[in-house]
Amino acid sequence: MNGMLDFYFDFSSPYAYFAAMDVDKFAERYDIAVHWHPILLGAIFKKTGAQPLLSMPLKQDYALHDLERTARLKKLPFIMPPKMPFMSLTACRAFYWLKHQDRFLAQTFAKNVFKAGYQMGLDISDNGVVTDLVVSLDFKTNEIQTGIKDQGIKDTLWTAVEDAQEAGVFGSPYFIFNNEPFWGYDKMPLLGEWITKKGW
Repeated sequence: MNGMLDFYFDFSSPYAYFAAMDVDKFAERYDIAVHWHPILLGAIFKKTGAQPLLSMPLKQDYALHDLERTARLKKLPFIMPPKMPFMSLTACRAFYWLKHQDRFLAQTFAKNVFKAGYQMGLDISDNGVVTDLVVSLDFKTNEIQTGIKDQGIKDTLWTAVEDAQEAGVFGSPYFIFNNEPFWGYDKMPLLGEWITKKGW
């Protein structure tokens, strides 16, 4: 392995959807390990004063246009989830509960959440939708319902948010490779160059 890539994202970020569909192949291409970190941007926005992209005048119109053309370029289905922006609290808790069972299973779940929201148009802020996605991975409903209410899982999520802020994360998707930060899906090619050239 040539290093480790930390991938920070909020499930409510459409650009994170595109990144999530690419990041594993990206890591394989550059022979690096990737660690997924779902976070709550709303908590970070309280510190930065930022607003969700799709709630800002003018920027919202541009973003919708750009998201649709990005989907066409990547040949990926793209449907905006019914509630935008939304709080991805349940999905994040479910991820960290699953991560205690199996890190790679948690990453599969994260990709399934993105697909449910941005390919199927489901409400991925909904407890029932998130539960069904976990159950599809051969867990019982009562297991995940207990898991997402566990205080240890709640603490794990908030620690992840705090750690992200300490690392300088302020948006989604956000990548850190060997302490070098890259913000945004459109920075993935630049990140690839950085890895190849070992910086500059």
